[in-house]
Amino acid sequence: MNLLISGCLLGLCCRYDGACRPLPDNALHALQEKFHLIPACPEQLGGLASPREPSERRGGRYYSRSGEDVTAQYLRGAAETWKLAKLFDCPAALMKERSPSCGFGKIYDGSFSGVLIPGNGAAAELLARRGVRVYGESRIQELLAAF
Repeated sequence: MNLLISGCLLGLCCRYDGACRPLPDNALHALQEKFHLIPACPEQLGGLASPREPSERRGGRYYSRSGEDVTAQYLRGAAETWKLAKLFDCPAALMKERSPSCGFGKIYDGSFSGVLIPGNGAAAELLARRGVRVYGESRIQELLAAF
């Protein structure tokens, strides 16, 4: 079974700061035993570079820290991520929590002050609307038990 996964969780340096946030080896091995992992970075798929200015969602729009509206890139990245999930028949996705693209359930409030609010990133929201079960990295055990 295929699982869409945020590239940064696999060790790809695609985050806004050019870094990655790889999963612990034991978590990665558990996922690899059960799934074929399909990496994606919605922000790069939308045309944004790494590194790049951090962005946050404010209402239905996405803005960089300097105020540039990057909504088009976030929506394009979400659409491309959905194409990958559909192409590889991924029933679920493991996404980077709190990200403006990948966050599911809680994201930053758009003030760049570290405040979390209920909400979803662009890609996670589109995937969920299209029937993909979205999990954050703190819910790996729940994901493993569900499939």
